[in-house]
Amino acid sequence: MELFGLSEPVVRMGVFIAIFAALALLELAAPRLERPEMVGAWRSKRWITNVSMVVLSSVCLRIVFPLAAVGTALWAESRGIGLFNVLDVPVWLAGLIAFIVLDFAIWLEHWASHRFPLLWRIHRMHHADSGFDFTTALRFHPLEIVLSMVWKAVIVILLGAPALAVLIFEIVLNGASMFNHANLRLPKWLDAPLRLVIVTPDMHRVHHSTDRRETNSNYGFNFPFWDRLFGTYVDQPRRGHDGMEIGLEHYRGEETARLGWALALPFRKLDS
Repeated sequence: MELFGLSEPVVRMGVFIAIFAALALLELAAPRLERPEMVGAWRSKRWITNVSMVVLSSVCLRIVFPLAAVGTALWAESRGIGLFNVLDVPVWLAGLIAFIVLDFAIWLEHWASHRFPLLWRIHRMHHADSGFDFTTALRFHPLEIVLSMVWKAVIVILLGAPALAVLIFEIVLNGASMFNHANLRLPKWLDAPLRLVIVTPDMHRVHHSTDRRETNSNYGFNFPFWDRLFGTYVDQPRRGHDGMEIGLEHYRGEETARLGWALALPFRKLDS
């Protein structure tokens, strides 16, 4: 599939690199928190692990699920499968609905990853990052990435979602996730209205608190209203952003920044 005359992988990689570079510069210019985990050698170790994780996940996807979400949409469209293909819904409307439904599906998946022990066993590797910056958005275990893609593919097939809408959703999800994990200092006058329409870094940082009530809140990546609608929204951390502890209380120190340790975490016993 092409967008603006460029192939899907080229478009996605180009957007990824642009957002990665922009957020890296913005974090240097206006960091929200300055802690040992987020500066110097410790940050470098975290970045190497987090970036390595997205590379490994991409390779796993190509092997286990080569069609991915956009390929699945093209496959369903070619066979007339899915609600929108059966009802012959206008492409613009089908695309808009598909984007919203996919965003809710990701919210629901995230909520389930905290509620079901088997899924939490895998997802907790993301939360074990004791720092919080835009590279944390890349820190998902390959197992979780594959499971997430299967879930998205099911939604895409059931909807008969337009391939272009799926591509746009994937690009926006990736960019939004890096943005709301960013260690950025947004002024309150900007953060307050912004979090009514998109998830901001201060809103999502609450989700990475070691406080269990705060960890089980603010699941959104793109739209913030799912959390408000289902009662999982927490406005601010109990101890404030400067005082909150980030990560998981059972896993502290620089070992959480090691790639081997992170990959092995889903196979360790669950802590209470």
